[in-house]
Amino acid sequence: MRRFLYAALFLAIPLAAQQNRPEQTFNLKAENPSFWKLFDQAAKLNTMGEDFGFTEGPVWEPTGSLVVSDESKNWIYRLFPDGHSDGLIQLGDPDGNTFDREHRLLVTASVLRAIIRLSPDMKSYTVLADHYDGQRLNSPNDVTLGPDGAIYFTDPTLDLVKGEKQEIPFQGVYRIDAKGNVTLLTKDLQQPNGLAFSPDGKFLYVDDSAQKNIRRYRFHKGTLSEGAIFADENVPGKRGVPDGMKTDSKGNLYVTGPGGIWVWSPEGKHLGTVLLPHQPANLTWGGPKNSILFLTAGHFVYTLDTKVIGHLSYPIKAVRP
Repeated sequence: MRRFLYAALFLAIPLAAQQNRPEQTFNLKAENPSFWKLFDQAAKLNTMGEDFGFTEGPVWEPTGSLVVSDESKNWIYRLFPDGHSDGLIQLGDPDGNTFDREHRLLVTASVLRAIIRLSPDMKSYTVLADHYDGQRLNSPNDVTLGPDGAIYFTDPTLDLVKGEKQEIPFQGVYRIDAKGNVTLLTKDLQQPNGLAFSPDGKFLYVDDSAQKNIRRYRFHKGTLSEGAIFADENVPGKRGVPDGMKTDSKGNLYVTGPGGIWVWSPEGKHLGTVLLPHQPANLTWGGPKNSILFLTAGHFVYTLDTKVIGHLSYPIKAVRP
């Protein structure tokens, strides 16, 4: 979504000033003592990359690099630890990304109104889904791999191309099976955005950027049930909405929200917030021990060491069929 919803709150401020002026200082704000089991109180925020337009969809690669979308520049880049980046493929408004089980990159391509899969060299793509029930998707926003190996994605109207018509009369969460069949899982969110599975595969979390809350669904054999509001991130007058999310190996949930990354226990307790200099849009886990958070925020990409092992929905190395 992202840049449109955030930018609307800052139309009166020149773009360059918005991007370069820190909104606040980095800080770890605990709401519960358990927060310090996840972060060292002396942890420091590091800048991995900058000078992007609007960063999104980070995916860590075992080589040490990071794949990242730039929604403003309409490119997907590979960002290296030394800060330089290489353009991989040019796409209209690329958003969330993940790997499949064979380590092929899956992308939510907003302008194409599709879920696409990049070739191994990341120079071309195949459309996996761009319709549901004979109608074009809205603007797919985020994507993850399920514990069953299927693809799960959200389809709000947040990035619907200006001038194009919404054909599906709702904003849904969907599943794509191995044969390419697209199944609607739920349409009870106003603007579904980020999504993530619990590490045990029993729950799917989906946030709603319009309602500014997070819902949790029980997951069973490719279906959802018992949907309920899990947490709320509505802070009146504060910029930022629930967007990208990830879980760790202990089941804690990390969600972008007003001011930074909100951390929630599996029971729905707000453990604390990672306050960032710029409003984040997404995050992922990576590093040698899968314990580093990679955070996209405006034209920056940050890294932050943690004390916990992250959970990723895809295998670190390709699993051949």
